Amino acid sequence: IGTGEYTTGFVGGGASGSDKKVGVIGLSLFDLRRRGKVNNLSMAGTNGTKFPAIREHLDKNISKVYNNLDISFDSYPANDVKDAESYKVAIDALKPGDAITIFTPDTTHFPIALYAIERGIHVLVTKPAVKLLEHHQQLIKAAEEKGVYVFVEHHKRFDPAYSDARHKAQSLGDFNYFYSYMSQPKSQLETFKAWAGVDSDISYYLNSHHIDICDSMVTQQGYLPVKVSASASKGVATDLGCDPATEDTISLIVQWARKDDPSKRATGVYTASWTAPQRAGVHSNQYFHYLAQNGEIRIDQAKRGYDVADDSLGQLMWYNPFYMRYAPDEDGNFNGQTGYGYISIEKFVDGCRQLRL
Repeated sequence: IGTGEYTTGFVGGGASGSDKKVGVIGLSLFDLRRRGKVNNLSMAGTNGTKFPAIREHLDKNISKVYNNLDISFDSYPANDVKDAESYKVAIDALKPGDAITIFTPDTTHFPIALYAIERGIHVLVTKPAVKLLEHHQQLIKAAEEKGVYVFVEHHKRFDPAYSDARHKAQSLGDFNYFYSYMSQPKSQLETFKAWAGVDSDISYYLNSHHIDICDSMVTQQGYLPVKVSASASKGVATDLGCDPATEDTISLIVQWARKDDPSKRATGVYTASWTAPQRAGVHSNQYFHYLAQNGEIRIDQAKRGYDVADDSLGQLMWYNPFYMRYAPDEDGNFNGQTGYGYISIEKFVDGCRQLRL
């Protein structure tokens, strides 16, 4: 469900200018079908008139690049129809035990996921899964009642450096401090302008990654969040034509305490921005600093020793092939199965397949 940048790489009539030029979900599932892990694929959006151009984009940038990879899919709604609830028709065409992915605006996640779960369909939903605690609880209850697999697509968990850091943190003693920053350039607001600051914000969209990473590191030690406050800056996004309510950069300040000894406290500061410079060397800066009783961990996704100078770009670029590696293998097939963007999708598919055994 969803036909935008993360699914297809198609934005504003052509390939995205971000680091997801051919998308993540579509390409991953097309390749998983080649590998025999999924069968029929369909795609549901709200505007069927986009599908001819999307198919042309996928043919040019995926099929013709990756050894004629099969990019066929059923589409909803029809090519001459606009329907905000076409996802219902698409889900109704499935049978219990089938699965969907949800990469749509944040406020639509809950109704789409619940509609699928109630019909026995497994669900992968992008972060944030939902925006309200009540909705989280409803989805958990419905999933348990229907016995379906619901997976939140926090792909940074599968970043090899982040995964290793989560393990190493357990040997460094009590949690003390965590700071993270994640950004996207101002140009990305063109993609998000329809909902930015109206239906959701940059903290839901990006801070959710590092909050999940921090939580997965420290809850193993018995730490729970006990207080949350936030601060935001404004002015840049609104000057670019976004809704007056749009905030540029949001910082969450979270106090953590250990369950078995509340006197032991820690502070987490999680900052996200979608008004970063256009030419920062990376599409998304992502880094964190974890401080503990007996050591610390620092990770900077951009500075992994892989940089490329390209005259056509007019700048030095730091690439992240650990996320989605788009270079074909020696036979011309897609070769990005070890990227954590792909791994996240494959783990969901494997989980669904396991339930069928």
